[in-house]
Amino acid sequence: MKKAVVLLSGGMDSAVTLYMAMRRYECSALIFDYGQKAVKELECAETLCRDASVRYHVMKIDMPWKGSALLDEATEIPGGDISAGADIPVTYVPSRNIIFLSFASSFAESIGAGAVCIGAHQLDYSNYPDCRSDFFDSYRETLRLGTRQGVQGNPVKIVTPVIDMSKREIILKGAELGVPFEKTWSCYARGQHPCGKCESCLLRARAFEQAGIEDPLLNN
Repeated sequence: MKKAVVLLSGGMDSAVTLYMAMRRYECSALIFDYGQKAVKELECAETLCRDASVRYHVMKIDMPWKGSALLDEATEIPGGDISAGADIPVTYVPSRNIIFLSFASSFAESIGAGAVCIGAHQLDYSNYPDCRSDFFDSYRETLRLGTRQGVQGNPVKIVTPVIDMSKREIILKGAELGVPFEKTWSCYARGQHPCGKCESCLLRARAFEQAGIEDPLLNN
């Protein structure tokens, strides 16, 4: 079976991506501890890997310049609304997916993996520019031009299996695959229980409601 590196945040999108990837690849997960307030997601990511018998690495990286409500203690995580329009919210982390994909593609090349899987999607999302198809197309070209495998004609593939799925569709796919959603974490805030107010919590709640499935995390 071919190898793949899966970027795993502990959220439901990356969990579904992991379970989709496991059907096609021998997976190794890469989990980032980058100073995020939602440290609970790290615990969930590790639990998902252990339960699925997937090898994983936790990468601790330092972003002392902050620049996001997810990192900066002085910036409050907004709540009470689901973003609309073209505004990029304060929860955007500067260049996060560029950083994560760079680590993941390096890891993939080093172990002979042919793919990096990431759970980004561009339908129900927070206007993040690094979650769009054109960004991933550009990064694929970067790998083609700037890596050994790329110049040899076999670049690491960037696989985005849920990119054109809605949150509702992601939940339905996860239910089909047996994803343990009670072991995932979506909340942006620090704590052991979801705040229920941040945009990520609201998106999750709406998606489960639209899917007609009760969120097992809330009863766990």
